[in-house]
Amino acid sequence: MKLLPLLLAGATFAISAITAQAEVRFGVMNESYPPFFAKDASGEWQGWEIDLMNAVCEQMKEKCSVVEVSWDGLIPALQSKKFDVIWSSMSNTAERSKVIDFTDKYYNTPSTLIGPKDQKPGATADDVKDKTLGIQVSTIQSEYYKKYFADVADEKTYQTLDEAFQDLAAGRIDYVFGDSLALDAFLKSDAGKDCCVKMGDVADDEEILGAGVSGGLRKEDSELKAKLNTAIAAVRASGKYGEITKKYFAFDIYGTN
Repeated sequence: MKLLPLLLAGATFAISAITAQAEVRFGVMNESYPPFFAKDASGEWQGWEIDLMNAVCEQMKEKCSVVEVSWDGLIPALQSKKFDVIWSSMSNTAERSKVIDFTDKYYNTPSTLIGPKDQKPGATADDVKDKTLGIQVSTIQSEYYKKYFADVADEKTYQTLDEAFQDLAAGRIDYVFGDSLALDAFLKSDAGKDCCVKMGDVADDEEILGAGVSGGLRKEDSELKAKLNTAIAAVRASGKYGEITKKYFAFDIYGTN
């Protein structure tokens, strides 16, 4: 009879463990990437991707937190379990899918070149011949450069896009090559609108550029993947996705593919 209280206590603990909210840790690049994520004056993360994260977590009824990691350290940090999901504008590509899994996409935009206002528009190999392209390291644009531009143009790599933007504005490089929405945010800034314009979107190559931006997961985390996919779909179907998007963009960034 003395065992009964212990058994009841154990059962109560087990029920509490099942019903308690789990913490899902979201890995975000530790630099500003407006309008997707950036820190405000108080040091809090904000932006489209953060708002979407909060909506997805609310839908899952999970407690969520943000872990900051350098861009090129996101996949190693995920694999070493420093957080649970990459939520940092990472494209789902065939190469990355060899080592991690991905959720369904939550947005998709083209890859773009920007350059000085006096530069002739164009985004083909002929257009960038003998020029220098500024590209953030470990990005899909760097892989695209290797396949399509390496024979005719130089690449200068940067840890952050901000560094590339500074060199472009100062005339030290000829182009910056990156995601269209991040580059558009720079073009709308004081520094960007004074110096630079869009040169054009590059031709699509899904094998390199991917099938859209998704959450990155460890391959064994199938349960979390299913929960995230259900939540992403529900947020979009409910209209919350559109409500969030209208705060930052004048169009739907979900994409067509």
